[in-house]
Parts: sequence; C-alpha cells; structure tokens
Amino acid sequence: MFTRNWPRHLLCLSLSLPLGSAMACGPDFPMRLLNDRAQSLAELPEGNFGFEINRLGHAIAGLKTVAAVDNSMGDTDYTAQRDQAEQAGLTAEQQTLVQHLRSLTDAHQVEAQGAALPAELKLYLAGAVAFAAGDHGLAAQYFRQVLALPADQRALRSTWAAYSLGRALFAMGAEADAAPNLLEQSRQAFEQARQLSIDGFSDPLELGVASLGEEARVDRTTGDWNRAIELYATQNLHGSAVGYSSLKLLMADLAAMPEDQLSVLLKGQPVQQLVTASLISKLGWSFGDQPANEKKLIKLLQNSTQGSLDNADRLAAVNYQQGDYANAKVFLEHAGDGGLAWWLRAKLALRDGDKAAAAAAYAKAAQAFPQNESWGERRTPDFDYETLQPKCRVEGESAILALQRGDYLQAFDQLYRSGSLYWYDAATVAERVLTLEELKQYVDSKVPAPPPLSQADRDNYVPLPVAASLRNLLARRLLREGHYAQAPTYFDNDGLQHKARLYGQQREAADGAWWPTRRAAALFNAAWTAREWGMDILGYEMAPDYATLGGNFVLDSAEVKVGPLMTADEVKRQQASAAQPDERYHYRFLATALAGRAADNLPHTSQAFAAVLCEAAGWNSSLEEQSALYQRYVQQGPYVPWAADFGHQCPYPDFENADKRYVTQVTDAVRSALRPYKTALFIGAGLVVAAALLLISRRRRRAA
Repeated sequence: MFTRNWPRHLLCLSLSLPLGSAMACGPDFPMRLLNDRAQSLAELPEGNFGFEINRLGHAIAGLKTVAAVDNSMGDTDYTAQRDQAEQAGLTAEQQTLVQHLRSLTDAHQVEAQGAALPAELKLYLAGAVAFAAGDHGLAAQYFRQVLALPADQRALRSTWAAYSLGRALFAMGAEADAAPNLLEQSRQAFEQARQLSIDGFSDPLELGVASLGEEARVDRTTGDWNRAIELYATQNLHGSAVGYSSLKLLMADLAAMPEDQLSVLLKGQPVQQLVTASLISKLGWSFGDQPANEKKLIKLLQNSTQGSLDNADRLAAVNYQQGDYANAKVFLEHAGDGGLAWWLRAKLALRDGDKAAAAAAYAKAAQAFPQNESWGERRTPDFDYETLQPKCRVEGESAILALQRGDYLQAFDQLYRSGSLYWYDAATVAERVLTLEELKQYVDSKVPAPPPLSQADRDNYVPLPVAASLRNLLARRLLREGHYAQAPTYFDNDGLQHKARLYGQQREAADGAWWPTRRAAALFNAAWTAREWGMDILGYEMAPDYATLGGNFVLDSAEVKVGPLMTADEVKRQQASAAQPDERYHYRFLATALAGRAADNLPHTSQAFAAVLCEAAGWNSSLEEQSALYQRYVQQGPYVPWAADFGHQCPYPDFENADKRYVTQVTDAVRSALRPYKTALFIGAGLVVAAALLLISRRRRRAA
C-alpha cells in the first residue's frame, strides 16, 4: 500500500508548485475579530436596514402575515395568481363563465352575461373590467354595490371590492379636477379592506396587508410622510416585501430633497427614525467615498433638535460611526439601557482608556441584547463576511479585553459561545493560547460529544457541529503532543479514531523497540500515516495547516508580537504551541523527519534504507528536504534498479532482510578497504601458511 504509481510528469509538476504560504482567494471567508483587535474594538459595524425598519412599524392584531413566496424562478405573475384565486370555490360552469367574462371589455356586458353568477361575483367582475378599461367612476359604483350586499352574500369578494374601490378612488383623486375628498375616501376604503380581512372575509391575495401600502401611497401623495412611513413599516412587519422596498424608495426621495424641505420633515419622528435607520445601515453606500446626499442627511440629522429621544441610541450610533464622539456621548445620556447603548458606552470607554468601565459595559450589553437578534450579513473592508449577531459580537469584543487581562479561559468561552460565527477566533485561542491541560479540562467539563453525523449528512456536506470541531481540535493537539492513548476518543467518527489509534500504536512501538530494524519499521509506518492522514489527525485547525478549510486555503494572519492588545504572556503561549516547523502542512515535515529516523536505524547497504528515503522524497515537505534525501541516498545507499525514478516509484521497504545486512555491511566494508592490497595479502597469507606447516612438521619430527 506504500507504492506510488504517479506519472512522472504529474509529480514533476507537483514539485514545481509553491509550497509556502499564499493569500486565500476563491471562496469568501468569515471575519476574524482577533486578526485586527484594535479595529474590531474601534468600529461599530453597520446595521441592517431590514432589522432597523422592523422597529418602526406596529403589527395589527388579527391581520395575517403574508405567506412566504418562492420567487427563485423570476418575477411573480400576479395575474396568474389572481386568476387562480378567482376560480377557487366555484363550480366548473362558473369557472368557465368567469374566465369568459374576464375577457370582455364592457362592464355592462359583464353584468348582463353574468346574470347566472352570484351577485357578488357578477358585480365585482363588472367593476374589475371597468377598472381595466380606465373607467374608474363606473368601477367604483360596481365595487360599492358589492359592499352594499348583505354580509352573508359577499363572503368571497368583500375584501377584493373594498381594496379595488380604494384603488379606483385614488386614481380618480389623482386627476387634476378631482373632488378634494376622493383621496380621503380612498384611504377609508383601504382601511375597510384591512378590517374585512381581519373579520375573516376571503382574502387569498392578502389584500388586507397590501392595503397598508396603498394607503401609504395616499398619505405620501397628500404630503403626510410620517404616516406613510408608519404604514409601509407595518406592511413590512406583516411580511410584505413591498413595504421594505417602498421604504427604500422613500429614503431615496428624502435623500434627494433640498435641505430646506428635508429639515422640516426631519422634525417628524418617523422620518427621523427612517433616516437614522438608513444611515446606521449605510444603505446608500458601503465603502469608498461617502456620497454627498449621505453627508447632507447626517448634517441635517445632527442639527435637528426635534423628535423624541426614544431613538437616542440609534442617533448616538450614527454619530459614532461618523467619528463625532462628543455628540454620541450626548445622545447616550438619553439612550437608556438597551444593548446598542451599552455597546457604544463600552467603545467610548475604550477610547478614553478606561478598560474596566469598558469591560463592565460590554457585560451589560451582552445581557441586554436578545440571543436571537441578528442584523444579517455584512462585508468588511477586506471583503470578509460577518453574520452579525450583536450579542455574539459584543462577547467577541469582550474576549479581546479578557485576553489582554490574561483571562484566557473566559476569552475562549466567550468566543466559543458564538458557535460558528467566530469559530476561527475560538479555534485560535484553543489551539495557540490555552495550554493543553486548560483546553482538555474545558472540553471534558463543558463539551460532551455530539451525535456523529450520518453517512448521508457527510455525503451532503453537512458541517460538523462546533462541539465536534472543538473535540477534533483537542484530539489532534493531543496526538501532536504525544498523548497517544487519550487522543482517539475525542475524534468525532470511527474512521478518525482508527487512524489516530494506528498512529499512536506506531509511535509507541517505535519508542519501545530495542532492535533497530523493528524500530525503523515502526518509525516508517508512523511517518507514512502522518503523511497520508496528517491533515485529519495532526493538522492545526488554523495556521499553519488550516484543517478547518481542508488545507486548501491559507488565511492572512496577524503577526504574533507584543502590542497594546497582546501581552508578552500571550505571545509566549502562542510561540510555545506553534507548529514545529511552523510551515504549511507541517505534518509533512514531521513525516519526513520520522522517515529520516527510520533510515538512521537501517544498514546503509540495505534495500530498506533506499526505499525509506525514496518514499520520503515523494512527500513534498519542501524542495530542500527532497534534495537532501536524494543526496543522502547517493552518498550512502546501495544501487537499486529503481533509483532512476527516485521519489516517484518506490517499493515497500524490506525490513526483514535488512537484518542480514548488519553482518555483510561490516565484511563488505573490510573487503573494500583491503582490495588495493590484494596481491601482497595473498602472498603474505601463503607465506604464513607455509611457515605454519613447516613449524608443525618440525614439532612432529622432534616428537618422533
């Protein structure tokens, strides 16, 4: 199983590839708080517009939330949805007739030909046809007739009629010579549609929620921006994407307004809250130069003294993001005890150099933020992504201060509780900062083994639970540090446990063997195991191997040196736990070193000596080591027929026959040394024999 049958041109190509570190490219990577600790503490990440506007509206009791719609295949076909809903609850004959009436263009024909239909269906269809023909007045008459029917005779089309009446009245009110009360009547019709939906009248098209957006359009037309924002925000709260997109469009209109008009509108709390939500979220920009309209909004918002201070924490956040820390402090005096307010107080305390106050504020912020609050995903200036859950982010920043205080276990615990969000940071602390004893004690007491993934989960690339990842990290660290018996049980599946157990047995066999060839065989097998499965059972989760990424990418890592947020003690711990050597795929170097030790225990003239060096030369630890292995073979090893393809085609070492070479190696060396004196030695040996025979002959004669 140790033979390599790689084509030579592929191996040559592999040897030409760079083995050193490289910046990652390709997929996106999550943000790491510890990579730039000062930046992580200083910045206030942008918020999420969707989350912020959820704070503006007020859900209406009894009004159903819009059902989620799969729009992955393109724009929604609302006409098809309407036609489908219009057929529901009808007989086959009625469905055919309704479909026919929809194709007409004369509302009176619809009324005449639809006489066989229930009154609500006939009148609503006539109004719908009139509306489509642009006769909004006639359409309104038909819709009012529907609503005038007894309640038990209009169960299917009441909500539809009220909603459509509102649209018809709005269209009439938008005309130049329209009566002044048409827009107010339109608003009342939309309110009626919403109430009818709440009262249980049929609403398959969710017109009760849609009426909020239509009513907001009425208010926007009459200049009531505050009520329009509240209605759109409520529509958004009830699950309508129209509410969200409408607020974005309103925000664009506000940003484009002249300063004198906008400053007046900013006196209204809903307008102020919408603008603040947009600025916190950096809705109009992310990186680069700030747009002029954004600067204008910030200036007018800061100058505005009107409105409730219920939004003080958000106003403080906008000022902090803009670098106006003095104004941020002023607003925080009125911001209460919310999570964002305490988060900002922590950051401002750090700016003032009061780390104790900052730590206390971080603790209060972590308590104040709900566990499930999420601001969605954001991009950092380095284009990493961050799934921002404020509670986890606050605890992650607090962990930076805990590291500086030397509270390493607390720091790790705060990062680990974030789950997968800051796993890279938690893994760095677990692997490089905690001692092995600290990490093992934490895992044993707080991280029980989760159920293993099924084969189906593995086939579908279901990620490991973070608990399993941490236990794997501990298992690899135990193996690296020589705790062979303890390591296997921490791996998350039988396959890894078997590999770890095999590696440990090989290392222990090498340490316990007294006969050189047996020691060499155990060392070589351990070396092969380390090279073949090293990423799985020996690799570092983070630098330099990045087992968390399957070893396929290398991330840029912060330099480990003493600084304002990294103490000498932490640096000492990180240096003590660094890979040996601190190179990417460090286990390849370990495998090569073990193979070198195996060769040390073998006769240089044996096939096993040559085969061990040949195999190790193909392990791609480094070009320097490959060259050194080959040179060692050339200088010390025997001739073998496969030497021409050294490092590529290698037989398994013949350890059993290597024992014989211990004797022949000595005799061969003596014979080689005496070969230049062969003739003289032959003559001398003959003389010695002749002298011995003569001496024996004389002794025999004397004895006789």
